Amino acid sequence: MMTVALKGKTVVEAQTMFTGMHELLTGVVKEGPVVEALGKLKIFAGIWQYPARVKCAALSWHTMNGAVKSEKIISTE
Repeated sequence: MMTVALKGKTVVEAQTMFTGMHELLTGVVKEGPVVEALGKLKIFAGIWQYPARVKCAALSWHTMNGAVKSEKIISTE
Protein backbone atom coordinates (compact mmCIF):
# COMPACT_ATOMS: atom_id res chain seq x y z
CA MET A 1 0.00 0.00 0.00
CA MET A 2 2.85 2.35 0.82
CA THR A 3 4.57 1.92 -2.53
CA VAL A 4 1.33 2.55 -4.41
CA ALA A 5 0.71 5.69 -2.35
CA LEU A 6 4.25 6.99 -2.88
CA LYS A 7 4.55 6.26 -6.59
CA GLY A 8 5.13 9.51 -8.50
CA LYS A 9 5.61 11.60 -5.35
CA THR A 10 8.59 13.88 -4.77
CA VAL A 11 10.93 13.32 -1.83
CA VAL A 12 9.31 16.19 0.04
CA GLU A 13 5.83 14.75 -0.58
CA ALA A 14 7.04 11.32 0.59
CA GLN A 15 8.42 12.81 3.81
CA THR A 16 5.15 14.67 4.36
CA MET A 17 3.26 11.40 3.92
CA PHE A 18 5.65 9.73 6.38
CA THR A 19 4.90 12.38 8.98
CA GLY A 20 1.15 12.03 8.41
CA MET A 21 1.28 8.23 8.61
CA HIS A 22 3.40 8.32 11.75
CA GLU A 23 0.95 10.67 13.42
CA LEU A 24 -1.98 8.50 12.29
CA LEU A 25 -0.41 5.22 13.41
CA THR A 26 0.55 6.58 16.83
CA GLY A 27 -2.81 8.25 17.44
CA VAL A 28 -1.50 11.83 17.43
CA VAL A 29 -4.15 12.65 14.83
CA LYS A 30 -7.36 10.70 14.40
CA GLU A 31 -9.22 12.83 11.86
CA GLY A 32 -8.94 16.04 9.90
CA PRO A 33 -6.93 17.25 6.92
CA VAL A 34 -3.83 15.21 7.74
CA VAL A 35 -5.86 12.01 7.69
CA GLU A 36 -7.84 12.99 4.59
CA ALA A 37 -4.59 13.78 2.72
CA LEU A 38 -3.53 10.16 3.17
CA GLY A 39 -6.41 8.94 1.02
CA LYS A 40 -6.94 5.17 1.23
CA LEU A 41 -4.23 4.89 3.89
CA LYS A 42 -6.65 6.39 6.41
CA ILE A 43 -7.91 2.83 7.00
CA PHE A 44 -5.01 2.57 9.46
CA ALA A 45 -6.62 5.23 11.67
CA GLY A 46 -7.45 2.90 14.55
CA ILE A 47 -4.21 0.95 14.69
CA TRP A 48 -2.88 3.09 17.54
CA GLN A 49 -5.27 1.15 19.78
CA TYR A 50 -3.17 -1.99 19.17
CA PRO A 51 0.40 -1.14 20.24
CA ALA A 52 1.76 -4.49 19.08
CA ARG A 53 0.63 -3.65 15.54
CA VAL A 54 1.93 -0.07 15.35
CA LYS A 55 5.57 -1.06 14.80
CA CYS A 56 4.57 -3.59 12.16
CA ALA A 57 2.49 -1.03 10.28
CA ALA A 58 5.15 1.67 10.61
CA LEU A 59 8.23 -0.39 9.72
CA SER A 60 8.10 0.14 5.96
CA TRP A 61 7.46 3.86 6.45
CA HIS A 62 10.46 4.20 8.76
CA THR A 63 12.57 2.26 6.25
CA MET A 64 11.53 4.57 3.42
CA ASN A 65 12.17 7.66 5.53
CA GLY A 66 15.60 6.36 6.59
CA ALA A 67 16.52 5.57 2.99
CA VAL A 68 15.53 9.07 1.85
CA LYS A 69 17.70 10.54 4.61
CA SER A 70 20.56 8.05 3.90
CA GLU A 71 20.48 6.82 7.49
CA LYS A 72 22.51 3.70 8.22
CA ILE A 73 20.43 2.65 11.23
CA ILE A 74 16.63 2.75 11.15
CA SER A 75 14.44 2.52 14.22
CA THR A 76 10.70 2.53 14.75
CA GLU A 77 11.15 4.19 18.14
